[in-house]
Amino acid sequence: MSEKVILHYFNARGKMESIRWLLTVAEVEFDEVYLTTRDQYLKLLDDGSLMFQQVPMVEIDGMKLVQTKAILHYIAEKYSLYGKDIKERVMINMYSEGLMDLMEMIMIHAFVSGTKAKLDDILTKAKERYLPVYEKALSGPVYLVGGKLSLADVQLLECTLMLEEKFPAILADFPNTKAFQGRMSQIPSISRFLQPGSKRKPQCVGAGKQLKHAG
Repeated sequence: MSEKVILHYFNARGKMESIRWLLTVAEVEFDEVYLTTRDQYLKLLDDGSLMFQQVPMVEIDGMKLVQTKAILHYIAEKYSLYGKDIKERVMINMYSEGLMDLMEMIMIHAFVSGTKAKLDDILTKAKERYLPVYEKALSGPVYLVGGKLSLADVQLLECTLMLEEKFPAILADFPNTKAFQGRMSQIPSISRFLQPGSKRKPQCVGAGKQLKHAG
């Protein structure tokens, strides 16, 4: 029996949250080690655990993985959430990276000045650049790529929920995406993850200093 997956990060969403989501959907149990002191971070550096001196870091299958996209791709491939061939994988990657760009804007927003202007910019880009892509893709299919649940679907759900925390009515003009969100939320593992007391982190937890060591 393989050892339980261990996540090393802050007690916050940040770049680890998409990894928590994906492991949850794959129904993989995981433990977390929260970095609360600089000494913990320095120990990881001294141990050679952080290839680029950054977290998140995930211990899985005897490896210590870093870099968010690499971690997500490994988990998605391992648990059949990454398409059936190279053409499906590149579509999943394109959808996924668009969502990661949008989610990063939302995450960074809490730590920069000019909050109202930044929020307005995020809202405009979400409604004009990003959400129309997913709305069109979901005009018929149940899932974004290949008729099967993938990394891209998991991240779209995560992203739309983040958007609604900032802009509660944002999906009013995107009915396909809203319906998709409802379907995804009924998947048992996701339904449990959305309940209070799960390993899902609340928004705006942690300090801006944490971003320095996140990659």
